[in-house]
Amino acid sequence: MNNRFPNRLGTWQRTGLTLACFFAVCGAVIGSAQTNVPTTTPASATVLDRVVAVVNNHAILSSDIDDEIRLAILDPGRGGLGVLTPQHALEQLIARALIQQQIREEDMQAVQPAQTDVDARLEEIRKQVPACVRQNCVTAAGWKAFLAAHNLAQDQVENYLRNRLEILRFIEQRFRQGIRIEQPEIEAYYHKTLLPQYAKGEAVPALSEVAPRIEEILLQQRVNVLFDNWLAELRKQGNIEVLDPALELSDASAGTEGSDQ
Repeated sequence: MNNRFPNRLGTWQRTGLTLACFFAVCGAVIGSAQTNVPTTTPASATVLDRVVAVVNNHAILSSDIDDEIRLAILDPGRGGLGVLTPQHALEQLIARALIQQQIREEDMQAVQPAQTDVDARLEEIRKQVPACVRQNCVTAAGWKAFLAAHNLAQDQVENYLRNRLEILRFIEQRFRQGIRIEQPEIEAYYHKTLLPQYAKGEAVPALSEVAPRIEEILLQQRVNVLFDNWLAELRKQGNIEVLDPALELSDASAGTEGSDQ
């Protein structure tokens, strides 16, 4: 089979879930974003952080945006997208806050990942993320150097991955179950989408060989549509206030950033 075939199929693995993400498609609001909105600040106090947005009485701080931008280096799906902007970082944090609130409201404890799952995901990242590979993160010394270079801490990274895994499991349980991809849909994708990508004379994989991957792609697309519609409805129903006008995402740039998670 042509060794470029997986790329032609597109992103179909579990990290392909759209999270205005994750993916995000991808975790929860990191670190101090769990802090409630402060009511007063003493006149003599030095302001080290500030609230930049509120999502249903949940504060998102300026430091959370800084953390999100630094942690984006761990996202394999950001290849070629450049540095995460503060505006898109805030959009991701707002989306995650809404999802996390829904998880808690539905009391979905089953989606909480075990430490072994977090460790396994971290091992994948240390082996696969280009920035990690360049710094030889598979070794203890290389990983330590990588964390220091990007001003990250081990527990911060693990919390980030734990929250991403929790949201991915939530999406799987809530939207994937009950979706059925019919054989005619698989055949249509094979003939209309996959085959045209091959030049004349190239070896073409048989339908029976690629059917499972095509089914996964179509299923993922269906899940993404359901999830995007659900998240848009959450935003409409929620009370979201961006306190810093500079962080408002303009319509022109809304479609320029890829999904994370």
